[in-house]
Amino acid sequence: MSRSAMAAPIKAALATATLAFVAFAANAQDVLIRNATVHTAGPQGTLQNADVLIANGTIRAVGPGLAAPAGAQVVDAQQRPLTPTLFGGITGIGIEEVSGERSTVDHSLRLGAETHEMTVRPEFDVTLAYNPASVLVPVARVEGIGWTLLSAGSGEGGSIVGGQGGVVRLDGGPDPVGARVLFVDLGSDAAELSGRSRAAQWMILDQLIDEVRGRIGPNANAALLTHAGRVTLAKYLDGGGRIMVNVDRAADIRQLLRWADRHDVRIAIAGGAEAWKLVPQLAAAKVPVFVNPLANLPAGFDQIGATIENAARLDAAGVAVSFSQSGDGSHNARKMRQLAGNAVANGLPWADGLAGLTSVPAQALGVADQLGSIAVGQRADLVLWSGDPLEVSQVALQVWLNGAALPMRSRQTELRDRYLRSLVPTENGGLPRAYPAADAAR
Repeated sequence: MSRSAMAAPIKAALATATLAFVAFAANAQDVLIRNATVHTAGPQGTLQNADVLIANGTIRAVGPGLAAPAGAQVVDAQQRPLTPTLFGGITGIGIEEVSGERSTVDHSLRLGAETHEMTVRPEFDVTLAYNPASVLVPVARVEGIGWTLLSAGSGEGGSIVGGQGGVVRLDGGPDPVGARVLFVDLGSDAAELSGRSRAAQWMILDQLIDEVRGRIGPNANAALLTHAGRVTLAKYLDGGGRIMVNVDRAADIRQLLRWADRHDVRIAIAGGAEAWKLVPQLAAAKVPVFVNPLANLPAGFDQIGATIENAARLDAAGVAVSFSQSGDGSHNARKMRQLAGNAVANGLPWADGLAGLTSVPAQALGVADQLGSIAVGQRADLVLWSGDPLEVSQVALQVWLNGAALPMRSRQTELRDRYLRSLVPTENGGLPRAYPAADAAR
């Protein structure tokens, strides 16, 4: 059923609640969401007929029969699902507006493109370019997406070390939350950045470690890192910050696990099409994997072993599983629910599918103290759904960020409403479709 077809019954059922949403957004009062199916994505699991009390932007209480404080707005969820806001995946939301227009894309570095020399700049931080007013933010937000991991990468003249990204909440705030994440690309897709051989990727990574350790001096002819680069990379060694590695082939993942163990590096894997082949090693090393559950056929020689059961097999072995899209994830963050739903349809337990959109990425990215679950003390970033959030025919009815009910509008919904609106027929003097109502009445 389309969102427009559902609009009338939903509006009728939530008429009173909608008034509460508007009042709360304006006055920032306390809110009690009552009679919800609360999917906490935490130790409490799913709570039936439960309430969530929000005060000063945080969750104050979760459980049945909560009393509404004086002056609080009360929303009757009518037993509908309530979840934390969802993880939008690894994207360029806010650092990419139109992927085909280079002037609007800030997530990749190409300092050596003209000289054809490799430049390694781990100090490159894409969060400095984040634009909270991007039109992509509300497009994702009205679909229940509340936060995302900004990715950094390289093109020609860059290196397999893409730079740093970070978690941003889609609340209109300008600053990331939590620690930075370093991005590294391995495998055949990155071979052009490493002398056209994946073997050279390990040579480069080991040299970078030697530079950080002082075994190669900063003034050596072969040195690759700036002073800032050495300082930055040092933060990710010896159990420091998280390194997100884009890699698919099992052989490359095996080498990655060995490299990470040698240097005490906390890694996560994005992609991991053949990760299921190494489930014991990944589970033992406690490496989270951000999989694409739709990868079921070989898209290249690094994905010969791709299977739609990848997420289920990893999860069954005790590997923490989240999700990541291939392709244009920035403009399609809403499809993260579809990825999780497909993983569930192919063996992943439903609760673990929801966790892959909430608590698992929050824990992996170091923001679980703020995001990813419904618990006392967490940010009140919540979504009320029309039905099962992993079913694409269901929709987000209301999103709260910091306890504030947000307008459920975006550029896409406004364009939809503009073109669907009934106008005066042109033969009766009306203007063509899509003209504003005020113009059509003249």
